[in-house]
Amino acid sequence: MRKTVYLGPVPVGGGHRIVVQSMTDTKTEDVNATAEQIMRLEKSGCDVVRVAVPHKEAAGALNELLERITIPLVADIHFDWRLAVAALKAGVQGLRLNPGNMKEPLGIRKVVEEAGKRDIPIRVGVNAGSVDRKKYPRITPEAMVESALFHIRILEEMGFDQIKVSLKSHDIPLTLESYRLFASLRDYPLHAGITEAGFGPSGLIRSAAGLSLLLNENLADTIRISLTGDPVEEVKAAYDLLGALGLRHRGVTLISCPTCGRTEIALESLAKQVKEELSEIIEPLTVAVMGCAVNGPGEAADADFGIAGGKKEGLLFARGKILGKFPEEELVKRLKDVIMEELRRKR
Repeated sequence: MRKTVYLGPVPVGGGHRIVVQSMTDTKTEDVNATAEQIMRLEKSGCDVVRVAVPHKEAAGALNELLERITIPLVADIHFDWRLAVAALKAGVQGLRLNPGNMKEPLGIRKVVEEAGKRDIPIRVGVNAGSVDRKKYPRITPEAMVESALFHIRILEEMGFDQIKVSLKSHDIPLTLESYRLFASLRDYPLHAGITEAGFGPSGLIRSAAGLSLLLNENLADTIRISLTGDPVEEVKAAYDLLGALGLRHRGVTLISCPTCGRTEIALESLAKQVKEELSEIIEPLTVAVMGCAVNGPGEAADADFGIAGGKKEGLLFARGKILGKFPEEELVKRLKDVIMEELRRKR
């Protein structure tokens, strides 16, 4: 079993639940915009958030930012050890850096000392750009792992082992083999993702394909789905993926049939309405939106709640039991009412 490190109160590794991460796309020095985005991320279920710290203005904003948020904050830093020390003194709960990119040994030691006395973990983050292309003209899993080990040894030689590791690429086979190889050599917790996955359906498919393989082989302790666009969508997608794999559940899992010639109801618009109306629920529930009686309460009997279409009307059911038949325009409201009533009783 891999060791555990802590990002504030959040355990990573050691058999604990998969941690969902994201990263802001605001300018960190714009505290209002960054804090607002982080609060949206937290509301969507994000466990840990990372911010870019490319200069002293961004580092100088961390104190105020930390006062305004509640989830653990990781500072993403390259090259300048002074920014890492400033972030640690501000109170961040994690660093993402590659010590080999910091050319001053005394500066690296200062970072390690500050992180060590605060029990703040450092993520060594390797990607294709981290590989020494003179030594490895072709990027291979061995090259990725050797790059990670190079940075890790710098920390270990200074007596620091509060480390987590990522070996991400947009190439799924390369990423999978890199994680497999590293996990066979070291027991540090793993942050996983498919970097530069893209946007829209293609980005989601690439991320889901790669992360599903990693998660199925227990090669991920914390994940980020990297998508171009609003980072809140990354968090939603992460929970959809974890829920589909039965690893972690949050909010409503919506299942709906693909429709066919039997469908007599506006199923797509109904499904969209249901998703929107139930978007604020955080309790894990499965809700079905089905097109006809054939695919209704029978096929969706395992759903907690559901609706099944007819001709301008539909059935409302819960756990396979029919609760009533209602006009099409009332179905979504009736569904939400029965769900919220049950949740009120349980809360």
